[in-house]
Amino acid sequence: MGRMLIYLGMLFIAAGLVIIVLGRMGVPLGHLPGDITFRGKNASVFAPIGSSILLSILLSLLLYVVARLLR
Repeated sequence: MGRMLIYLGMLFIAAGLVIIVLGRMGVPLGHLPGDITFRGKNASVFAPIGSSILLSILLSLLLYVVARLLR
């Protein structure tokens, strides 16, 4: 259980670094077409649908390449 938590923490750190680097490179994660933002009087709702689809495609391609290399 301890090792799993350490690996999960390292994964979160790596994901955070990737998001920071992409933001500095000009990739507008969170501001893509398809990202929905609603601001009302007392609440705001943000649904990053476009960004989620883009990240899903990129991670799928990355995992496909890694799986092919490990065979």
